[in-house]
Amino acid sequence: MLMSHLQDNIQHADPPVQILYNRTMVQLGICAFRQGLIKDAHNALLDIQSSGRAKELLGQGLLLRSLQERNAEQEKVEKRRQVPFHMHVNLELLECVYLVAAMLLEIPYMAAHEFDARRRMISKQFHHQLRVGERQPLLGPPESMREHVVAASKAMKTGDWRRCHRFVVNEKMNGKVWDLFPEADQVRAMLVRKIQEESLRTYLFTYSSVYDSISMETLAAMFELDLPTVHGIISKMIINEELMASLDQPTATVMMHRTEPTATQNLALQLAEKLGNLVENNERVLDQRQGAYGGYFRDQKDGGYRKGDGYLRRGGFRQERSNY
Repeated sequence: MLMSHLQDNIQHADPPVQILYNRTMVQLGICAFRQGLIKDAHNALLDIQSSGRAKELLGQGLLLRSLQERNAEQEKVEKRRQVPFHMHVNLELLECVYLVAAMLLEIPYMAAHEFDARRRMISKQFHHQLRVGERQPLLGPPESMREHVVAASKAMKTGDWRRCHRFVVNEKMNGKVWDLFPEADQVRAMLVRKIQEESLRTYLFTYSSVYDSISMETLAAMFELDLPTVHGIISKMIINEELMASLDQPTATVMMHRTEPTATQNLALQLAEKLGNLVENNERVLDQRQGAYGGYFRDQKDGGYRKGDGYLRRGGFRQERSNY
């Protein structure tokens, strides 16, 4: 794909070729997930899942459309393109893999950029599921696969990897998703390891302002990781400038640096930015209402003398210079 640029030209191919391409990308994404390549799995499944038409794109069924969009002949042609039932990809498994991969990427990112007004979304579908979960007035035990992933995400936000693991890997989820994988035990072991590592990153992002220093042995005990793994994760965060800290090797301690603003300062910065945007919007609306004869020049908001034009008053008219 790197050399052929197939992904750039696939939209011009015939529908049967597009279906084969979509099915190949889905299988690559699932295989990457089994190997613990979470980011690659998410990128491979992103286009299919974000479209909301996975069933149709994989040639496993037709979406309900109005009769005006599809006549009987078109419906027959589309049905001929469908793959046999024994070749179908489990859509619930596919969505679960995508949402779990999005959770492992999105939750640490959200914790690291909690007060960033320009924070981008890694997965819109995952954020939609979080908003749906937050709008529910009464939260009972999770029932569906999506509810399990949302509950696991809320647990990971607080760094509670054990609760997160219980929501992702349990008897109900095993029957729906994980037991369908070949070598299911290895997939579950990979999930536990990834949840522990990403929960550690989320915990450090969320609570770094609380600590002056913290022992790596304490972190290793909290997240049941070996010391070299904890050391590697924290070192990578420091090198990538995600965590403002330093490592004290003799005592195996993480020393936090107070370079980032506090929560109150972050809120004040957000308020100042929103007020600045509000002022700019109000000035733009005022310019549009007054037109060319009112307001002020953009380079001189308070009015004043412009070369060749005379003096601009605040009232909105020009007073030409006298020739006397």
